[in-house]
Amino acid sequence: LYGPTEDTTYSTFCFLSTDVHATRLSIGCPLANEVVQVLDSHYNLVPVEVPGELYVGGEGLARGYFNQPALTAQNFIPDPISKNGGQRLYKTGDDGVRSADGSIRLLGRIDSQIKLRGYRIELGEIEAVLRKHPAIEECVVVVTESVPGQKQLLAYVVQKPGQADCRGNLGDFLRERLPNYLVPSGFIVLDALPLMANGKLNRAALLPPPTGPLTLERAFVAPRDGLESELVCIWEELFDTKPISILDNFFDLGGHSLLALSLVSRIQRSFGTKVPLAGLFDQPTVAHLADLLRRQDVVASGDSGPN
Repeated sequence: LYGPTEDTTYSTFCFLSTDVHATRLSIGCPLANEVVQVLDSHYNLVPVEVPGELYVGGEGLARGYFNQPALTAQNFIPDPISKNGGQRLYKTGDDGVRSADGSIRLLGRIDSQIKLRGYRIELGEIEAVLRKHPAIEECVVVVTESVPGQKQLLAYVVQKPGQADCRGNLGDFLRERLPNYLVPSGFIVLDALPLMANGKLNRAALLPPPTGPLTLERAFVAPRDGLESELVCIWEELFDTKPISILDNFFDLGGHSLLALSLVSRIQRSFGTKVPLAGLFDQPTVAHLADLLRRQDVVASGDSGPN
C-alpha cells in the first residue's frame, strides 16, 4: 500500500509474492475511487515510462491543512486532467513513473534530488551504495556549504556495533562504484541518526558540518621535491586552504570540472606544459600530476638532443 496522510493514508495497492526480489517495487494501481496522476512541472501528463511527480486525489483526499490556507493552496491544486469541476489533487513530492500496464513505480523523493556543479544527483542513490559497505548500518547524505559559494556532499554514517572507524576508506569504496561527482567530500560518524517522533529523519538535528573545506581523513604527506611544492601551492591558492597533502583527492577537496580547467590552465602558465584533463580525472592528486609533468620533461629533454 502507498499513499500520504493527506489522502487518508492509502492511495494505491499492489499484491506481492514472497519471492519478489526487485530493487524497485511497483506501488501498483489506484484504490477504488482514488486517482493517481504522473505530471510534469507544468501539470501535464507525462508519457509512459517518463518520470514525473505523483499527484493523488479522489474520495480520500483531505480538505486541506487546518488553519493553514497558504500551505493548503501550495499542495492541493485543481485537477488539471479531470473534466469534472472542483476536483483537486495533492502534490506528494514523490517521483514516479507509470508503466505500460498502468501500474506505477516509485523512484524516490523529488526533494532529495539536487543539482550540484551541473550534475543532477539523487542523494538516495549515494546512500544506497554507502549502505553496502560492510561496516555501515545507516547513513544519510546532504549538501553543505561550509565554505561560502562552495557546495559539497557530506555523509553522516552510523557504523555497525564493534566496527573500527571506517571513514578513511569510505571514499575509495564509493569511487569504485560511483562517478567522482557522487562521492561525498567528508564523512561524519554518529552513534545514531536523529529521528522525529514519527520515526522520520530529523535533518535539522544533524550535527553541523565543520567549517572550511571538507576533506576525507587520510595520512598527510608533504611535498617531496620542488615540483610537488609548486603544485601544492597552486592547489592551496585554488582551494583557499592549507596544508594540502600530495595524496589529497582533487574532488574530495571540493573540485569540479570548471575548477579542473582552472587548475590545468594554472599548471600550463607555471610550467609551460599542458597536463591532459583526463589525467587529472583519472588520478586527481598532486603526486600523480607531478609524475605526469616529470614524464613530459623526460620526453622534452629527449627530443631536444641532436638527430
